[in-house]
Amino acid sequence: MNQLLSLDWSQHLIMAPILLPLLVGAILAPLTQGWHRLKFWLSYASVLGMLATALALIGMTDGGHWQDGMGVYLAANWSAPFGIALLADRLSSIMLLLCAVLALAALHFTRLRWGRIGVHFHTLFQFLLMGINGAFLTHDLFNLFVFFEVMLAASYGLVLHGYNAERIRASMQYIAINLAAALLFLIGTALIYATTGTLNMADLSARVALLAGEELALFKVGAAVLALAFLTKGAMWPLGFWLPTTYAAASPPVAVMLVLMTKVGAYIVLRLWLLMFSDGNGAAAGFGQDALLYGGMLTIVFGAAGMLSTDTAGRMAGYGAIVSSGTLLAVIGYGQPSLVTAGLYYLIGSTVAVAAFLLLIELIDRIRTPRSAMLALTMEAYAVEDTPAEPSGRGVPAAMAFLSLAFAACALMIAGLPPLSGFVAKFGMFHALLNPADGGAIPASGWSLMALIVLSGLIAVISMMRFGVRTFWANAGAEPPKLHRSEVAPVLFLLGLSVLMTVHANALFGYLGRASDDIHRPATYVQRVLGTPTVPGPVSNPEVP
Repeated sequence: MNQLLSLDWSQHLIMAPILLPLLVGAILAPLTQGWHRLKFWLSYASVLGMLATALALIGMTDGGHWQDGMGVYLAANWSAPFGIALLADRLSSIMLLLCAVLALAALHFTRLRWGRIGVHFHTLFQFLLMGINGAFLTHDLFNLFVFFEVMLAASYGLVLHGYNAERIRASMQYIAINLAAALLFLIGTALIYATTGTLNMADLSARVALLAGEELALFKVGAAVLALAFLTKGAMWPLGFWLPTTYAAASPPVAVMLVLMTKVGAYIVLRLWLLMFSDGNGAAAGFGQDALLYGGMLTIVFGAAGMLSTDTAGRMAGYGAIVSSGTLLAVIGYGQPSLVTAGLYYLIGSTVAVAAFLLLIELIDRIRTPRSAMLALTMEAYAVEDTPAEPSGRGVPAAMAFLSLAFAACALMIAGLPPLSGFVAKFGMFHALLNPADGGAIPASGWSLMALIVLSGLIAVISMMRFGVRTFWANAGAEPPKLHRSEVAPVLFLLGLSVLMTVHANALFGYLGRASDDIHRPATYVQRVLGTPTVPGPVSNPEVP
């Protein structure tokens, strides 16, 4: 009797976040300029499908559907490490959800304006999502390079979207930097393969412990070169100098996705370093942790100084993203599992906060005319007294009320002030730093990191307040801007998500704690990937003619 080829349907679901945007992007590619509405709704349906898939994967990984909360998909039915393995666990699933949420907000924002500029915006947007989702799911360095390049190639076109002179200059810098990062990625991958003979991440984790002498030294060189590629994308100082200019120049929906792309670099570093340089990997254990810790702390200083030195909202958002990246990298380098849990919460909250602010900037700019901006600077420079007039009795227009309240919420989230998710994240990090895993004394690096987090939050408050005063108070005579519901809804959606994160912080911390435990158990990961059998094919019965 033949043994039929069989595969659990849920394992096919792991491929959906990659295949769905690939297929929709291919369908959208031939559509011309006049199909705006169809292209938008096809792209929107794709993102909703990714959102539903991410929620389903979270339920499966955290609900006991898969052993150890990890689902493995062997591409083309080749066993690891010879074939390409895709893995969905708690961490990759929550990152897929974050990607889908940001994509939904960005895409909704494009409905009336940005999505109608250019022919291939939605095609490039779908390919960008394919690359990001693939980077979260793949566990093979070569395949990661492929998804990395798909992501970057799509982002090159999107950064130029709605091009003007400023975007062209910023995009040339962005393309040059990322091409250099891709070259470093390739060199680092080649060096790692030369010393280990494999590119499968689980297999790498198993083989690193066996390296010694010159082979170990060459492997560390390869890992360092590979880290440079990811840290360039993750905006570690001094590699992140390109980021504020690109954020300020890109269109708002594209800038939202760039925020997530910056976090992809930190995500990959977290994955690889806990696999290749964990405590059980012999002489390689702990390699690069100090560089990540102190490099992350310097990045916080650089980002905070940048926020204080600029009065441009786009660059302010870019420096805010650099501060959040520096905090994440320092958390990874600190090497404490409980701190990683709070760091993952901070990753989600800070990404949502900066994304909401980037969308809000375009709406705020409609009341920041050059004349009003110059007047605000003049009043501040020459200490012109602003004598309060008698109330005229006219109510605050709804548009102005929305902009000011949304700006205040973004400022609270970015600065980490109560009661929103930024404060909860920083409180969680302080609690972890003040309670070391070994119960010993708090090291100097822990105190320094806490001081930098507090200082960066204070600087963010000063910078955001200064911008808010110049925009809303020194511009009292500005006419309320015209806002459309499709522009307001994404901002409210992201702000509401931050509120939801605050209300359900306990449940989210519990989930992220389990995700942190998963990535701090590399032996379980290795066993799941390398131990997943292929699906048996049909077996012929010799007795049957």
